[in-house]
Amino acid sequence: MFRRIFLISIIAAAMANQASAQAVKVFLVANVGATDAETILARIRDDAKTGIQLVTVGFGMGNFNDVLLEQLADNGDGFYAYVNDIDEARRLFVDNLTGTLESVALDARVQVEFDPRAVEAYRLIGFENRAIPDASFRDSHVNAGAIGAGHASTALYALRLTGETEATARIGTVSLRWVEPNSNRQRELALDMRPTDLVASFRSAKSTLKLDALVAAAAERLRGSQYGSTYDLRDIVRVAADVSEDLPQTDEVHGFLNLVTAAARLER
Repeated sequence: MFRRIFLISIIAAAMANQASAQAVKVFLVANVGATDAETILARIRDDAKTGIQLVTVGFGMGNFNDVLLEQLADNGDGFYAYVNDIDEARRLFVDNLTGTLESVALDARVQVEFDPRAVEAYRLIGFENRAIPDASFRDSHVNAGAIGAGHASTALYALRLTGETEATARIGTVSLRWVEPNSNRQRELALDMRPTDLVASFRSAKSTLKLDALVAAAAERLRGSQYGSTYDLRDIVRVAADVSEDLPQTDEVHGFLNLVTAAARLER
């Protein structure tokens, strides 16, 4: 039986020219972890229904509660960002200010259903604290996050295929659901995935998927995941060097590659 591990990147992109005309956001900027989530949410939960969104921004290290800030933003119909240096602060509050202030999709969520005839096993990489039960996908009472103008959210899956399906068969279905900020209307799109949508090798993949895979592999290794125990950071550096010309040429990508290279020197 033919089996192979694939990485599929599901991207919900928000276009800048769809930005809403009126938006009110509350920014929570914090550098400590001792924060009462319920106290903060009690102040904004009712206002969120009227269009006020909570954006959380984390700075620095030390007593820093990354998970809490992310959950606060999700429940406040906003998003969470982390600033580790002045360049990232400039990108968030200057270069990408439109995307920071303007949301084009509220309560945005993605659901991927795989056909067991085509997919033997699958795993969602990350998102442990943001996962929504399948039965709650269309439940408006279950909070999800917002997407800003020009921003994108990516869900990354690792698959093991059965190899027993025809080229035209369905691997699964990707469903996107969100609320339009201006009209407050629920919108939903669905797209089937087929074997012909996959590429034969990592080198043949799009540059964004290569970057997604490298970032995910580094994150799994750094957090001590069991899925990152069969390789080390030096392996990631070697793969990144091999495909470096294919990766997006941005400051963020260069910063990530430098970070992984530095971490690889420290890894035992």
